[in-house]
Amino acid sequence: MERSRAIRSAARRRHLLESARTLFVEKGFHQTGMAQIANASGIAVGQIYRDFANKEAIIAAICEADLTAWLEEDVLEAAVDAGDSAAIRSWINRIATNEPPEEDRRLMCELLAEVGRNPSIAIINRKADARLRISLEAALLSLAPRTSAQRRSTMMDLIISVSWGMVAGMQLFPQEDHSRLRDYIGSLLEREVAALAD
Repeated sequence: MERSRAIRSAARRRHLLESARTLFVEKGFHQTGMAQIANASGIAVGQIYRDFANKEAIIAAICEADLTAWLEEDVLEAAVDAGDSAAIRSWINRIATNEPPEEDRRLMCELLAEVGRNPSIAIINRKADARLRISLEAALLSLAPRTSAQRRSTMMDLIISVSWGMVAGMQLFPQEDHSRLRDYIGSLLEREVAALAD
């Protein structure tokens, strides 16, 4: 009985997050209220508040799920454990040049716009950035263990800046073919990462 209730609760939560995510992508964070989320999900507002303290808590849960899927920390961990430098470099390249679907890009751009306006969203972003940096640090340390912390930090800044730039460019100019830029950035990062080990 308890297990069945937990399964239903998890399914309701997933459905709520999917409904909210769709609304955030279509309307933005500002234009989406709890009543709209309740209406779209078919879940009563009171039940939503039992699961989530506020709209920002819903945003945080969505960001956490998206970040987990994007980071593929288990893939990186396995590559680091195996000393598979090609897989580690491939992971870095994917982080920097990945082409997310349009709805993911819209949500990321919405999050970026909110960081400066909403302290709760800024905290969510700082936590996501810290988690990304932990993974990047592990990747770079594995590839170039004797590199200084400062050089690794600069490389992380470059990778993160390129990643956000690629997302923004794809969102601003969706009609463009970004494959040449992705290839160029991939080769640039390959050279820069190799230079760290020298």
